[in-house]
Amino acid sequence: MVKLISKRGQTNGLITGLIFGVASLVIGVIIAFVIISTLTGANLLTETRTTATVTNESGAYINGTTYQLAGLDTQYVPGSISITTAYNATDGSVILSGNYSVSSTGILTNLTETTWSDVNVTYTSSIYSTEEQSTTGLNANLTAGVDNVSSKIPTVLLVAAIVLILSVLALLVAAWQRMRIGGGSI
Repeated sequence: MVKLISKRGQTNGLITGLIFGVASLVIGVIIAFVIISTLTGANLLTETRTTATVTNESGAYINGTTYQLAGLDTQYVPGSISITTAYNATDGSVILSGNYSVSSTGILTNLTETTWSDVNVTYTSSIYSTEEQSTTGLNANLTAGVDNVSSKIPTVLLVAAIVLILSVLALLVAAWQRMRIGGGSI
């Protein structure tokens, strides 16, 4: 004959589930980070970069202040900017490269005392490939997602602890009630 055993009052399901859930989340995040770091570290993505050329950007100037190149693609690779031609739009004279420099972010700076207020500039820059853009976006989104989830873990653990404490209190009250029923006086 099979004897039925009462399962009332057992709380190990909550604790086991909570531990399993947190461990699964941590393992999933680690696997995702490994995949993302492999993609970003593969260095295969730079082979599909393209080059953008801006011809005769007008309104530039080379003087005591700096000028930000306006025609740069939004996905240009910092440090890939190369000025091929700069000339004075007023008289058409070529401005030699020793008179200016360009930073990795496209800021044109004067290196001499001579100034030019109306300059046309032709330059090239590399453009990130769509694969690089996707990987960068994926990395940023994963990092933001992990930050969001990790900020919620203390709240989830607090709620689980409160539920566990209330469950234990309910068991203690039930046990106390059973002991009271038997009663007795001194």
